Amino acid sequence: MPAKQIAILGSGIFATEAHLPAIASLGDVVQLKAVYSRSNKSAAGFARDAQAILKLAHALDVYHDEDPAASLDVLLARTDIDAVIVVLPITVQPGIILKALAAGKHVLSEKPVAPDVSQGRALIKEYEAKYKPKALVWRVAENFEAEPGYHAARRVIEEGRIGKVAFYNARAVSYVDETSKWYNTPWRTVPQYQGGFLLDGGVHTIAALRMVLPSPLKTVSAFASLAKDILPPQDTINAIVQNTDGSHGLVELSWGAPTATRAALAGNNITVTGTSGWLEITRAGGVMRIAVHTITRDEHGKTTGEAEEVIEEKEVGIEREIRSFLRATDGEDDGVDAPRSTLVDVAFIQAALNSGGAPVDLVELAKV
Repeated sequence: MPAKQIAILGSGIFATEAHLPAIASLGDVVQLKAVYSRSNKSAAGFARDAQAILKLAHALDVYHDEDPAASLDVLLARTDIDAVIVVLPITVQPGIILKALAAGKHVLSEKPVAPDVSQGRALIKEYEAKYKPKALVWRVAENFEAEPGYHAARRVIEEGRIGKVAFYNARAVSYVDETSKWYNTPWRTVPQYQGGFLLDGGVHTIAALRMVLPSPLKTVSAFASLAKDILPPQDTINAIVQNTDGSHGLVELSWGAPTATRAALAGNNITVTGTSGWLEITRAGGVMRIAVHTITRDEHGKTTGEAEEVIEEKEVGIEREIRSFLRATDGEDDGVDAPRSTLVDVAFIQAALNSGGAPVDLVELAKV
């Protein structure tokens, strides 16, 4: 297949630090041709970074809102651009996704699928009614869904190595202060969407649970609060969850740690406990570690102890999600990052923010 010609819409931290290295790792299957940002300065800066990281002979074509001759509409009118990767603020993305699809471009948009369930549902319906029949591909860049480590953990469970899943725990506690590069992104400093960092970052943990657990998340009861004044509207969720197979778990999400040590020593992980063993998933230094503990038995079936196996997978979710997206544009769809699936992640955050301890039916909330 000839290389896909793509453009990036957005020139922020994640586009530069995550997407550019991932594109570089893909080699000659893709060619980045252009960048769009609201300002000429940010787009031109990204173009310089891209030229260095991708070792391009020529700089990217630059598009921005300061010159009608170099606008987003002009970029989307180019017939040599097959697809766009959208890495823009959460509230802006839905309109840009539809604009790009209307221009006949395949779209990979950063998570979350939308700021809330209602907008996500409307976006999915419009895509499926108007653009999917035209063979245009839209995927949501939820890199945790593409991570090999979570897929490895799921295989362990599917193979029955820890028995039937009984309960699980997921903890993600982070420290953010006024010096954080993420906090100092203007649209994150004063979020115009529900949950602040909980929506922006919390969907990752829910996506990981979707990938690992053998049955869908069904009901959530939760409390949400603001622990740190600089992170409105809320920064912490504690939730009890039940799945459709009867298993249940605890989910703790917080960006409100008062000190860096509270986050560093939180024991951030996912554990899944079954009738014959358990597993733990941890992340450090770009590597995902899955420790699998299983009951050992003698020839009479009597328990003799336990065995441990450790599986390690490099974190390459962003590279994998882009590769998966490009293959989908060629008709090889593996189902990764489907919009309907990622709507569940937004539904979980929205339900947890509004639950007040009452149970919320996630299956019903995430229906399209």
